[in-house]
Amino acid sequence: MARIFDVVEYPNEMNDELVHRFPETGVCDLRIGSQIIVRESQRVVFMRDGQALDSFGPGRHTIVTANIPLLTDFIGKAFNDRTPFTAEVYFVSTKEFPDRKWGTAQPIMVKNAGVGLGVALLTGYGTYSFQISDPQQFVTQIMGAKSSYQLSEIEGRFRIMLLSKLQDILSTTGEKKNVFELISLTEELGAGIRAKAQDDFAALGCLLKSFYIGSLKPSEKSAEELRAMGMLDMATYAQLQASDAMREAANNPGGGAGLTAGIGAGLGIGNVLSQSLAGIGQNQPQTGAIAAGAAAAAAIPSVMTTAEAATVLKVAEADVIAAITSGGLKAKKIGESYRISKEALENFLKE
Repeated sequence: MARIFDVVEYPNEMNDELVHRFPETGVCDLRIGSQIIVRESQRVVFMRDGQALDSFGPGRHTIVTANIPLLTDFIGKAFNDRTPFTAEVYFVSTKEFPDRKWGTAQPIMVKNAGVGLGVALLTGYGTYSFQISDPQQFVTQIMGAKSSYQLSEIEGRFRIMLLSKLQDILSTTGEKKNVFELISLTEELGAGIRAKAQDDFAALGCLLKSFYIGSLKPSEKSAEELRAMGMLDMATYAQLQASDAMREAANNPGGGAGLTAGIGAGLGIGNVLSQSLAGIGQNQPQTGAIAAGAAAAAAIPSVMTTAEAATVLKVAEADVIAAITSGGLKAKKIGESYRISKEALENFLKE
């Protein structure tokens, strides 16, 4: 004979559990007059034959046909007006789950108008929080026939949804902003992603409470990795290696790390190729190259823009700006532009 439950409760904090089915196997045999105890941050959903009958919030509830109206038909048709009935009882956690982690497994490619090849690779990470806002919807859409549904089971799905929105927003915003501007807009980007993802979360019966970008920065992908991604052909790859060697020799005659990783962020490739390597493969006589270098040194203006300094250094303008913002290269900011003296540039090369 089936056991009839007079009191149904699930005294669990549900810290890592979103839904718990009672009982875990079989069905719950109830009767009119049974009591359901629902704790704070819980909701109970009654299901029968895949149909949601009703749900209860926190408190002690006595089951009557008045608070589960759909039972009237089930009792009359299935049990010949007897009071016992069966149902699937799901305890759903409605607490907020904060500080869930997200991060970019692979760099996101965005436009970087006017700098280098016009593209950049960005990586980022941060946190988000959510809660189940529609328990019936969540149980119907997600739970299935499982006896328990854990937090870890939904997080992968949420991260994919959020990264999709991040990529979409970065692509849209990148049409108007360069990478330096994008990196400074983390709060605005986070708010945009939260708004954009709400419909997807709502379809699962959830609410995205917050989304924060903890870090957004250019990837440190090397030229080798960029070539493996199909962004560089063999000729460009060879030129990048040559440019890296030239920059390393100019900035650090004693050795040290090259520029390849910085170039890999997509910030300076185009300018390096167009400005620094235009003469590769032309087989100039060595004496002619030396003479050209001497002439170029003599032609350095006394005051330069960042673009002019980049031409002198044979790097991307973005690299010059990065050197200024890091404090390595001294410059005077006038309005929104920088001016660099010949002396400051020479001192920078001596360091």
